[in-house]
Amino acid sequence: MTPERYRRLRAVLDRRQPDLLVVLDEVHKPHNIAAILRSCDAVGVAEVHAVKARGYVHRKATSAAGARRWVPVVEHPGVAAAIDRVRAAGCRVVAAHPGPASVDFRTLDYTGPTALLMGAELPGVSPAALALADSLVTIPMLGMVTSLNVSVATALLLYEAQRQREAAGLYAAVRLDPERYGRTLFEWGYPDVAAHCRAHGIDYPPLDAEGIPRWQAWPHKP
Repeated sequence: MTPERYRRLRAVLDRRQPDLLVVLDEVHKPHNIAAILRSCDAVGVAEVHAVKARGYVHRKATSAAGARRWVPVVEHPGVAAAIDRVRAAGCRVVAAHPGPASVDFRTLDYTGPTALLMGAELPGVSPAALALADSLVTIPMLGMVTSLNVSVATALLLYEAQRQREAAGLYAAVRLDPERYGRTLFEWGYPDVAAHCRAHGIDYPPLDAEGIPRWQAWPHKP
């Protein structure tokens, strides 16, 4: 890993938001998943939670596979499990839903721990998921169509959250805990070594100030 690459990875991690999450309720089209993950990476989302559609989450799109390297996707068998997970992290669940009980998405405060709940391409957020949400938001539509593509809607909500968090100074300081920061930095910089370590249940080697593994301080020398 070059020094420039190391600095770039650290600059990205410095702005990751551990309390801004996205939950996908059976979103299954590969191009939509890929676009959502790219938006999540761009805004600094630390993690995406995906409810399996028909029992699986698509992995075929090349762009989705690339984006997953930077934004981990945690898969869940049902929406209740996904919401339980983000609630355990202290997040309020905000569902995108065009209904009479929903408010303009720009009126909510996203500077606190927030999980954005986005629904599948045609049916939207499922009734079971809506019943578990803390807030419902809608995107104003002034034309003939009644909804946006799920990846576009996700990007709009994420960038409103980014705007508010930027103004509140939440991107100005490192917000990942040291253990998660160091682990993610190594996995991004040395994915093959990280995969080897995980497969064998061994700790990652420490990095020096330039991002070079300190092999001499590692008990599992290659």
